[in-house]
Amino acid sequence: MSAQQQLITIEQISEENAPAIYVAGGLKQFIDLVKGEIEGEVPDLTTRKGRERIASLAAKVSKSKTAVEKPGRDYLRRLKEMPKVVEAELRDFVTKMDALRDETRRPLTEWEAAEDARIDRHNDAINRMKDLAAELGTLDAEQLKARLSELSAFQLGEAWEEFEAEAARTKEASLNAVQAALVARQKYDAEQAELARLRREAEERAEQDRIRAAQEAAVEAERQRVAQEQQASREAAARREQELLDQAAAQEREAENQRLQLKLQAEQAERARIQAEADRIAAEQRMEQERQDAARRQEEAAEQARLEERRRADAAAAEILRQQEARERDQAHKAKVMGEAKTALMSLNITEELARAIVLKIARREVPNITINF
Repeated sequence: MSAQQQLITIEQISEENAPAIYVAGGLKQFIDLVKGEIEGEVPDLTTRKGRERIASLAAKVSKSKTAVEKPGRDYLRRLKEMPKVVEAELRDFVTKMDALRDETRRPLTEWEAAEDARIDRHNDAINRMKDLAAELGTLDAEQLKARLSELSAFQLGEAWEEFEAEAARTKEASLNAVQAALVARQKYDAEQAELARLRREAEERAEQDRIRAAQEAAVEAERQRVAQEQQASREAAARREQELLDQAAAQEREAENQRLQLKLQAEQAERARIQAEADRIAAEQRMEQERQDAARRQEEAAEQARLEERRRADAAAAEILRQQEARERDQAHKAKVMGEAKTALMSLNITEELARAIVLKIARREVPNITINF
């Protein structure tokens, strides 16, 4: 191939033959060609023509470079645009193929969705039965009965398909669990009702004890009132007696005055009777002394009786106080013993109210063959 033919070939590089040219090492032939054309000449730099020839050869190299680079750049731009085209084409291809795939699989997809819904429906019903048997401890008897009704409403049969056996097991287990919880709850409610009854009875007994204590206090107050009235009566009797004594003394003094007057009048009478009158007066004085002694003894006896009655009243009050203190000590002792028994029962993991009810029932001897030693 001649240099002229190669240059035309460079100039004729086109879009059609670009893929075969612009490859690794594909442009080396053009470099070798241009290099061969210029290396064969040795221009004379001393002449103008020689220098112009060198410039011409350099321009030829530049032209050849442009002739190869421009179509190469155009080809490179097309290559850069190619991924976008390819991407758009592939995207459209993938979209249509996915739609075709989905359309082809649609009957199977719809069957699978229906199958999943059928299985979910059975599983939801089974899970609902399980949920009805969960967290039963916080429900009351009516709520548990409502759960039993809802569980009983689940009908077993062929409609459950392959889940029939599991549904039957779940329903039975749930019914058993709810029924057991209902029995336990009813037992607990009965125990609470019994405890409430026992509490009411204890409160009624406490009220009766309070009334009895009030009655006893009223009786004691009445006894004290009667004792005070009796004491007042005795004191009034003593005052009346003293008044009588005073009246008698006054009368005696009046009589003595009269006797003195008679004596003065009788001094001028018979002297023979003076000794007899003196004897009479001495006898009367002795009688007066004896009477006064008797009155004093009677007064002392009354005082002794009053003191004796006071001692008896003090002894009775002391005895009442002693009995009250004994009752309080006995009640405190019983409360302590019953408290210790209640604490021991509570160690068996029962409630304080139930332990107190059991101890009270035993203390009242309502539990055969069991007693509390106080």
